[in-house]
Amino acid sequence: MKIVNRTNAHLESNLPIKVVQFGEGNFLRAFVDYAFQKLNEKAHFNAGIAVVQPIDRGMVKMLNAQDGLYTLFMKGIQKGREIQHKELITNIVKGIDPYSNFKDYLNLAREELLQFIVSNTTEAGIAYVETDTMDMQPPSSFPAKLTLLLHHRFQYFKGDANKGLTIIPCELINYNSDSLKEIILKYADDWKLGDAFITWLNLHCSFHNTLVDRIVPGYPKDDIEAYNAQLSYKDHLIVAAETFFLWVIEGDDALKDKLPFHKTDLDVKIVADMQPYRTRKVRILNGAHTAMVPFSLLYGNATVKQTVDNDFTGGFVNNAIFNEINPTLPMDKKELDQFAEEVLDRFRNPFIVHNLSSIALNSISKFKVRVLPSLLEYVALNKKLPLHLTFAFAALIRFYKGSWKGEKLPVNDSADIVDVFADIWKSNNYREIATNVLGKTSYWGEDLNQTENLTDAVAVALEEIDTHGIEGGFANFSKRF
Repeated sequence: MKIVNRTNAHLESNLPIKVVQFGEGNFLRAFVDYAFQKLNEKAHFNAGIAVVQPIDRGMVKMLNAQDGLYTLFMKGIQKGREIQHKELITNIVKGIDPYSNFKDYLNLAREELLQFIVSNTTEAGIAYVETDTMDMQPPSSFPAKLTLLLHHRFQYFKGDANKGLTIIPCELINYNSDSLKEIILKYADDWKLGDAFITWLNLHCSFHNTLVDRIVPGYPKDDIEAYNAQLSYKDHLIVAAETFFLWVIEGDDALKDKLPFHKTDLDVKIVADMQPYRTRKVRILNGAHTAMVPFSLLYGNATVKQTVDNDFTGGFVNNAIFNEINPTLPMDKKELDQFAEEVLDRFRNPFIVHNLSSIALNSISKFKVRVLPSLLEYVALNKKLPLHLTFAFAALIRFYKGSWKGEKLPVNDSADIVDVFADIWKSNNYREIATNVLGKTSYWGEDLNQTENLTDAVAVALEEIDTHGIEGGFANFSKRF
């Protein structure tokens, strides 16, 4: 069922296709399409989006049935205040399934005003598939499909330098566009597409690494009647998202001219190097998530919101972020603290339920990447251990024992790691347990027993947790370290 007739709704029905988007899922519709709509509204960008379904089964048919229209509901907390608003997204011109309409797909390359390629085909989407060939209609992988589209554009416009495209992938892998470009160049070589095409790619197409950050729960099936009750039409593609929005794109002044997000109120940063922002997100947002899971579950909380709302666990997380993580990051303190406040607002969002058990997956490897660098950097800078991160480390080790007060804990990791911890916890000696875990160089990349006082501190914290629980144990631990 169509939401609304465009001709009767004062909607922009004749937008030229300036963006080809690989992916029709919730995230792109709540993030990229919303961002380009803001450009249309605030910067007279006049950009229509053609959505390409990247896999054989998808939602393009549903999208076309609604004329590309859908409603985005945004809910969250900003500075302690609940924010809710909704917006009808109107800038998708068409949806194309290349598996059923391959010719229509290739014809996108002929769009005179096409400038941008955006994508989110999941982390597994940017991958080289050796069996993909240029005569497949279409090839299976996203990079192979894009290679064909770019080559067709190169041929159709006879290598015109002005017809190169700006390629902005949003997949959640580091150096996403570098990886994508490398695979495209490999296909160009495999398929013998010629030096002239490769030169055109290198000189006249630009590839931009990105960091995207917005929680998008997606279609609110459990509350769909309440959502539809707020509308005067039936929408089968409602998407729910938090209010927070951050898009960091590597680029120069030329990209800023192409994408004038400075004319909107969106937090889009076009910077020469996005890695500091990636590190900031990994250390503060992801690091706080990973650090809180074991000690908060052992304390008795079930969700992220309960954790930050509780006086003890919330204070613990606050101290860990502002006093131990932020000071280790080489960025402006005011900017770091502002980001951290936004993170805590996101953690408090009453509209998004984040169960601690659901983010406990692979906590060992996550701790290594997200928390351990802050702990070690704090030691290097201050010549002492960070109290909260060290205790969180001990809570992680205690969590991997697998049970607490007779109840099973939601440990979710590889069988090898679970088995190793089961063997380690056969010991009753906390010093021995700490030494064995910290010595697992395959987990941490180094022998953490070499970090001054860390083995002793973890052993003491483990004994305190088992003897006095999380809150009492931390109170005693903090007096000794």
